[in-house]
Amino acid sequence: MKDEKIILRIARDATNEMIVRTGNFYHIDIVDIRWHVNSKPTKKGIRMNMEEMRDVHKALDKILRNKNEYDYTEQDV
Repeated sequence: MKDEKIILRIARDATNEMIVRTGNFYHIDIVDIRWHVNSKPTKKGIRMNMEEMRDVHKALDKILRNKNEYDYTEQDV
């Protein structure tokens, strides 16, 4: 990944942490959110392009603002 930049680290305990990073992968700007154990990345995580991230951001914002009525048939994000 080129132009990699760590945006956030969240420690869960002494050996586990979540790392949010941005970068460029095959000429596509991406966001990678992944768990690391002993400073090594695991398969537990997600990588998405910025357009997908905007949709995920809207969904998470909706949840955090308690606007989500858990209607899984509605996708207005």
